Amino acid sequence: MALTPARAGGILLHPTSLPGPHGIGDLGRAAHEWLEFLAGAGCRVWQVLPLGHIGGGNSPYQSPSTFAGNPLLISLEVLGGQGLLSEDDLRIAAALPRDEVHFEQVTRVKESLLATAAGNWRRGATAEHEAFDAFREREASWLEDATLFLALKRAHSGRAWTEWPAPLAERDPSALAEARRQLSAEVEVELLKQFWFDRQWTAVRDRCRMAGVSILGDVPIYVSHDSADVWSHPELFLLDDRGRPTVVAGVPPDYFTSTGQLWGNPIYDWERHASTAFAWWASRVRAALRWADVVRIDHFRGLDAFWEVPAGQATAEVGRWVDAPGVSLLRALESGLGGLPLVAEDLGFMTEGVKALRERFRLPGMKILQFGFETGPEADFLPHNYAPPCVAYTGTHDNDTARGWYEHAEPSAQDFCRRYLASDGPDIVRAMIRALWSSVADWAIIPLQDLLGLGSDARMNVPGVPEGNWTWRAPSNYADVAPSGWLRDLSYVYGRLETEAAG
Repeated sequence: MALTPARAGGILLHPTSLPGPHGIGDLGRAAHEWLEFLAGAGCRVWQVLPLGHIGGGNSPYQSPSTFAGNPLLISLEVLGGQGLLSEDDLRIAAALPRDEVHFEQVTRVKESLLATAAGNWRRGATAEHEAFDAFREREASWLEDATLFLALKRAHSGRAWTEWPAPLAERDPSALAEARRQLSAEVEVELLKQFWFDRQWTAVRDRCRMAGVSILGDVPIYVSHDSADVWSHPELFLLDDRGRPTVVAGVPPDYFTSTGQLWGNPIYDWERHASTAFAWWASRVRAALRWADVVRIDHFRGLDAFWEVPAGQATAEVGRWVDAPGVSLLRALESGLGGLPLVAEDLGFMTEGVKALRERFRLPGMKILQFGFETGPEADFLPHNYAPPCVAYTGTHDNDTARGWYEHAEPSAQDFCRRYLASDGPDIVRAMIRALWSSVADWAIIPLQDLLGLGSDARMNVPGVPEGNWTWRAPSNYADVAPSGWLRDLSYVYGRLETEAAG
């Protein structure tokens, strides 16, 4: 399935990184201003990371629900405009730090204010009750379990579901019914958070359509063990009789880390998924597409074969490769979705099997320019070797910024980079961007950090490092200092934009 638009440029920026007054980027005014900037810069793609709750290490890839939206992204300003929060409430949030996301503080303050908003909702300070009821009915297949799970987790002081009383952990119907009765107010707060997220993201998507911008979303290949997904469907995962994983996911030693990456996620019982025609997976991808036009399947490698690590290992060095039913899964998704609006994250050690799987379904893969400079002229990651369909990047959220990479690269890689780009160094980041935009890649995407020419301090994530990631926020004046006119001209010159003039 071809990417739409067919040839475009874009920017990667997770909503948490947007500037704004309340400690974290959100779906209010700053998101709409971002879309105006994006369109003005000639970019027709906005790439985001997973939009669900954050998990361990504040990672969006370890969410307690693969279907639910992140309540920290809810705009308090929008809720204030609906009469659900007061000016005094908003001043509390305005005292949060703005330079980067301090997740612990943000979570404490925003959760408290969202509970306040829910209390005002109950007192009838809104006209959206019918819309709320319609939302609950439309999303009931996942919403009821997810919100009860979140309320139960809070009631049990954040403990994993396997540590709850057995009737709740094992989903005894009478125990669940009693929990719903006792926690009805808490469950309603969780329901309202999902409703508000849905309404605000829908408004952002509507603005995207008006601006001619497509959203590239992200689906982690695995889900967190401590999640509503595993709790409500334990039969779909390889667990022992107490609900604990028998084997866990990761990757062996690679470019990013010498001991591999031990993610710890439970591995799917693929035979059980196949027996249901991959119904859960189809629901999951369909849900992601309610938020995006195209979604990236993170660690696509795992749909051909996955690295299985025995539970209890300290690193991912000890494990084995196990075949996965990628062909059957993608056939089922293609049939159920009427196409495959997917991008395959095919980075790391790739085999002929992974390549064949991606090519069989004509899925765009990913090209990382930084990797090419470290490898040499034969590298698939260099623009002269690209073969569509593909999406090309200077780097992703897992890489150093382009400037940071260049400043810390081996002298041989720096030399090859300068020779390849015909640059003497000072304009190296712009030269990288030009190389991508001029390539045959269907989509060329850069992190906002690279358009701003920022160094390693602006890096979003260091794989394998559990703390200190995901905190970067764009400067409030990004629209004034970014070379948006230059990028728009580049998009026109290289056929990624039909109209030369902005506006």
